[in-house]
Amino acid sequence: MTGDGIETKNTPAGRAAAALCRARLRRYRFDRLPVDLVLKDESEAYAVQELLHACLATRGWGRVVGYKIGCTTPIMQEYLGIHNPCAGGVFDTTIQREPGRIVLPRALRVGVECEIAVLLRSDLGPSDRPFDRETVASAVGACMAAVEIVEDRYVDYPSLDTPTLIADDFFGAGCVLGPPVEAVAPGDLSAATASMTINGREVGSGVGTDILGHPLDALAWLANNMAGRGHGLRQGEFVLLGSLVQTHWVEPGDEVTIMNEPLGAVHVAFV
Repeated sequence: MTGDGIETKNTPAGRAAAALCRARLRRYRFDRLPVDLVLKDESEAYAVQELLHACLATRGWGRVVGYKIGCTTPIMQEYLGIHNPCAGGVFDTTIQREPGRIVLPRALRVGVECEIAVLLRSDLGPSDRPFDRETVASAVGACMAAVEIVEDRYVDYPSLDTPTLIADDFFGAGCVLGPPVEAVAPGDLSAATASMTINGREVGSGVGTDILGHPLDALAWLANNMAGRGHGLRQGEFVLLGSLVQTHWVEPGDEVTIMNEPLGAVHVAFV
């Protein structure tokens, strides 16, 4: 336990998680981990992420009921300079249903991303790996359009290493989910098209194949990644598969709409 009451394991990973937890709870811009706590690789990053989730859960953030995958599209890989998928958790207290209304924090910069999401009707457990596009398709019960809410909660995120960003849920701050659509077959997500407008002006668009060639390939990546850590995806959880549009940062009064064919629209107002 640290001096401010944040409980973590007394290990380097635990102390790293405590530092990230403290910044999230106090809503200040995080600089970087101390030299003695720098994470060596993504494996260490996901271990710290799990401890961070536990720390936040004990401080009233609720449960992780979904996941986000970043850097699954060329536009986001180029934007962040990271060329492999990176996952984070989504807490139930940070989820809204369409239409959304977000109160902007004073200290942090908030952004929006145009997502395709899936809702699971069955588990994807570690004993069932390896997963591919076909094996994960049967676990999808519905598809959704979604707006991911992201935060730039850092002093200078371009200078941060990828493992630190992963440990801190890779910018994730919640989402606004559209209605579940059961009539769209998961295999057809590759043909989905979507655009995003802010205050009525289109700021970007994309197609399903932008997500690792097929959105279900992102789901398979996450299932395999979690299985390699001894975890699985569970029935009732959802996954944000990746943004078809580059992150756009918003201001008070902005209204954001994504239009997805065939998954529908999602609206978010920022105040």
